[in-house]
Amino acid sequence: MTLYIDPPAWPGHGRLWSHLVSDVSYDELHAFAEKLDVPRRAFDRDHYDLPAHRYADAVAAGAVEVGSREVVRLLHASGLRRRKGLARRRGS
Repeated sequence: MTLYIDPPAWPGHGRLWSHLVSDVSYDELHAFAEKLDVPRRAFDRDHYDLPAHRYADAVAAGAVEVGSREVVRLLHASGLRRRKGLARRRGS
């Protein structure tokens, strides 16, 4: 089980955010997030948004630190990438 996280560099709501992803399945991703007590509402199409203060928690729990481009590459390679408009049309 390998999860990946990019550095907290994405601004929003007065904070910086990271993206937590799996390259295997959404089930794996949800299980890891649950282990960290990350609320399901933090799931956005194909990743979890984690605030900067939770970054170290995710890494300590086993998430591998990668760059933002690597997060996108992993999602595409795994077939788990969901684009904005596609998720809504599919009812996800």
